[in-house]
Amino acid sequence: MTSFQEIYAAAAERNGGEAALKAKLPKVKSDRALKGIADDRYLSFMSLRVFSAGLKHSMVRDKWPAFEEVFHGFEPHRVRSMPDEALEVLMGEKRIIRHWGKIKSVRANAASMCDIIDEAGSMGAWLTAWKPEQTVELWDQLSKRFTQLGGNSGPYFLRMVGKDTFNLTPYVLDAMKSWGLYDGSGKGKGQRAKVQAVFDDLRAECKLPLCQISMTLAQSVD
Repeated sequence: MTSFQEIYAAAAERNGGEAALKAKLPKVKSDRALKGIADDRYLSFMSLRVFSAGLKHSMVRDKWPAFEEVFHGFEPHRVRSMPDEALEVLMGEKRIIRHWGKIKSVRANAASMCDIIDEAGSMGAWLTAWKPEQTVELWDQLSKRFTQLGGNSGPYFLRMVGKDTFNLTPYVLDAMKSWGLYDGSGKGKGQRAKVQAVFDDLRAECKLPLCQISMTLAQSVD
């Protein structure tokens, strides 16, 4: 198996040096910091990810203050209680993105988050219970328990809130193939388990967070 040291050196060279590479590496939050994030912020980030999928992210962010207003600050229990009529009214709200499926997903995800709060105490506490070697299992649970968090949306949500995760972007998959680490689509439980094993091995070698390993891979090849 190719050593991470070799991959890191190639990524640093492509970026003009180690300092430039380090500046591109994402940061992760500690478990304490993740537990300190309010549940309404987790629902806001989750909804932001859902509405950003397939759209220009800056455009969605510009509209987000209006989303915060119409969805009651994304307080999960209040959003869960929104009746159908209140959601239907939002289809006429020009300040937000009027996509019926995504609008409905906010209430559905608020309900799922309330269930998790009842189970674990908070969304942050639930997230911190998942260890790095359980990353693809966490993706699977996000996809099962929440609406429109399948594919890469779950990992992107985790990256947004600061929970450590790798991302299987085309760049990362291409790099893994180029370095002889893995050659596949990364889709399906069996394939994702193989990818998890590769990242576990790389993390054991370099002691870096998964997100930084992932970004280093993406930066290591053309």
